[in-house]
Amino acid sequence: MHPSALLVWIWRRVMARVTVRQERRFARHPVDGVQRVLDVAYVDDGDPEHRLDVLRPAGRVEPAPVYVYFHGGGWTSGDKSSTDRYCASQAAAGFVVVNANYRLASGRDEYHMRCMVDDANRVLGWVRDEIARFGGDPERIVVGGDSAGGQIAALAVAAASRPDLAAHFALDPALPAGAVRGVVQHCSFSDVGPAAKPWSPALGFVRLLLPRGGRGLKGAAFAEAARYLSPVEWIAAGFPATFVSTSARDFLRASSAALVERLRRHDVPVDSVVLGRRHRRAGHTWQQDASLPESQLVYRRLQGFLRRVTAPPVAV
Repeated sequence: MHPSALLVWIWRRVMARVTVRQERRFARHPVDGVQRVLDVAYVDDGDPEHRLDVLRPAGRVEPAPVYVYFHGGGWTSGDKSSTDRYCASQAAAGFVVVNANYRLASGRDEYHMRCMVDDANRVLGWVRDEIARFGGDPERIVVGGDSAGGQIAALAVAAASRPDLAAHFALDPALPAGAVRGVVQHCSFSDVGPAAKPWSPALGFVRLLLPRGGRGLKGAAFAEAARYLSPVEWIAAGFPATFVSTSARDFLRASSAALVERLRRHDVPVDSVVLGRRHRRAGHTWQQDASLPESQLVYRRLQGFLRRVTAPPVAV
């Protein structure tokens, strides 16, 4: 077995056990007041990784702000079911939520970051064209994700205003610069630089995201390839207002800190939640578990952020 494929196999086994425990726990705490439209194809190719769910507040008549979300899972595992309860919690608060799958890395060079960002862009194109049929307002869109999904979301949004980034991923941005009202980053892998170092234990995952596993790239060439994977490298003035959550128990907390620093350097409005070590259950991507008080704290701040950035302009 190829080393990259072995890495994916091991990670998927680990994540499968985590997912089973999560689903059992989440099933005990359903979210009421939400209508679901499941497994909508955003690419008509029959691939289950090209499907999304739409969750909307029951009984709402007027068009609602749209929140597009991408799950985490180390680029190799997970799907939209893992974030259903998180997304339902935001839909119950008055938002139309699009919970999307994307193609996952297998370790055999079938799919890498270019494919994932392309899928995210296709989701945004579907939202632009179709979300009004589901009660969403295509003029009021926020894009987010957790962990790997947060990274994918941020790169897709940044590409709209960074032609060099869009060209690198062969992307024709579905939404123009400025169309996305806000970005959400939960425990996001937003700074790949440290993981791309030769001694990093996460180097194998970085290689998974590059065509041909980054073979033939060394030194400065590898660092340059990894730069295109790091949202922090593509933040500039005009990037949408951003909500960031992390904790002292999140193993990607330094990545979130680097993102906040870069956003503030470019005068991008930031709303951040950082929980201390006394919050023992606030580990990596704890926000998925809506039963936790720590998650409800984040939801209150997040929903306030979503309402602010999607508020209609005040008539003068």
